[in-house]
Amino acid sequence: MIARVWTARATSHNLEAYKTHLARNVFSELRSLKGFVRGELFTRVAGDEFEIVVTTVWKDFAAIDAFARPDREAAVVAPEARALLSDYDRRVRHYEIALTTEGS
Repeated sequence: MIARVWTARATSHNLEAYKTHLARNVFSELRSLKGFVRGELFTRVAGDEFEIVVTTVWKDFAAIDAFARPDREAAVVAPEARALLSDYDRRVRHYEIALTTEGS
């Protein structure tokens, strides 16, 4: 499996709105895609903002390519999300999941 990792920053005022957007729009849409396994949101205080890490897990690169075509490394960020973020990665990172407690 492959983890797709993306980071962003948001003010405390916009964090809850971003979490709602992610749950209602992004994660619900991703669940309908073949090869999508799960998504996770991590946050932490970083100065006067919040650092956001979104990790999605996919069965393979073919599933990621179907979602992120034509550029698998390009971040897919909707205009509604961009409006809530003070900064965000334009590129994502992919990691092969080499070991997990969930089994294979």
